[in-house]
Amino acid sequence: MENFTIWSLMIDISIISGLLLAGTILRAKVKWIQSLFLPASMIAGFLGLAFGPSGVGILPFSEQFSSYPTLLIAVIFGAIPIGAAKVRLSEVFHRVRDMFSYSIILTLSMWGAGVLFALLLLNPIFRDLPDGFGLILGAGFLGGHGTAAAIGEGLAHAGWEEAMDLGMTSATVGILVAVLGGLFLIKRSTENGHTTFISSFRDLPSELKSGLMPASKRSAMGQETVSSNSIDPLVLHLAIIAFLIGISYWLTNLLTEWIPAVSIPLFSVAFILGLVFQGISRQLKADKYIDGRVMERIGGTATDFLVAFGIASINITVVMDYALPLILLFAFGILWAYILFRFVGPNIFRDFWLEKSIFGWGWSTGTVAMGLALLRIVDPELKSRTPEDYALGYVGVAPVDIIIVTFAPILFALGFTWVIPSVLLLGAAIVIMIYKKAGWWGQGKQQNTSS
Repeated sequence: MENFTIWSLMIDISIISGLLLAGTILRAKVKWIQSLFLPASMIAGFLGLAFGPSGVGILPFSEQFSSYPTLLIAVIFGAIPIGAAKVRLSEVFHRVRDMFSYSIILTLSMWGAGVLFALLLLNPIFRDLPDGFGLILGAGFLGGHGTAAAIGEGLAHAGWEEAMDLGMTSATVGILVAVLGGLFLIKRSTENGHTTFISSFRDLPSELKSGLMPASKRSAMGQETVSSNSIDPLVLHLAIIAFLIGISYWLTNLLTEWIPAVSIPLFSVAFILGLVFQGISRQLKADKYIDGRVMERIGGTATDFLVAFGIASINITVVMDYALPLILLFAFGILWAYILFRFVGPNIFRDFWLEKSIFGWGWSTGTVAMGLALLRIVDPELKSRTPEDYALGYVGVAPVDIIIVTFAPILFALGFTWVIPSVLLLGAAIVIMIYKKAGWWGQGKQQNTSS
């Protein structure tokens, strides 16, 4: 076993950074890669998988490189609350009600349906499958590589070590489904006249294909909130995140000693401490010196590295051992995502159902970033206000998401197998029943479909 040193860390980061650069160049220059709309981080991950330990083995990654996603997901979740704008949900609920409701239905049903499908059909056939196998669908498709790392960590603590590899595989397949399936749905929707802002799939700006922003469309990454004579603004924001992750790691180990029967994931503790830090900074009126845009970029940086490391570290042998149940689970996930897109979206949204539903497709099969990428195709100028509505609506959805990711592996480990699908699917059904009872269900379907 090798001795992991600071130089091992440097080499790992150097290799994955080189792959990210290669992915960016390939996306910018190779036409058939542009047509797939794959992010550079995913291309980097595939290169790492092909040339790393699971492939031909010429990239000298350390033995610890598969552990990076656990740390990076803590960075992502810890950065979410810090610098975020203060939003009163009651003030914006009426405007974003439909997106909030759709997001809740999508979140609860993707997690719940995946678990129920596995418990009813897969576990009786493949008797060696862990009870929590169905979580792999929601973790990868709905959550992406970040949530897959979180769920993988939780299930690994519960004794299922292969969960991380399967989660990363699910997230990778999910992005492919989001992109390829999304492009198919968009082409068919334009042919049927369902799109509002474009009439042809060919009317796409060049930056969506190449990933390179022209000078006229570039925006600032953030603002300098402190003088560099005191401390560099970027260092200030990095220091906040690094400090919180260190405290989270210490607190997580402490909780493990106090409550050995329950494993609290690092990312959940980081998220809670992020909320506490944001609350304290507001009380001290110091939050004006924290730029939310910079924090988003730090989280985005961690996400790109997580995706690249996550894909590159997939153990192909483990994936092949679970190949058949994974294929069946993914096939069900694609079908379920299409049902949400085609039958729930048009009945929930009063306007721009196609644009908002295609965003939901990208989110429910890949990531929010994939949803935004697909949305930019059908709504180049974002006139539907989908990102704004989602950002405001997600204020109420985020706690639900965190609770699911944190406690679902714990409940499975404690033997509460049927609690998760029962509660989640019941919650989704209640939202739909409220819409039907209030007369909101299908209210704008005819108008939206014709437009």
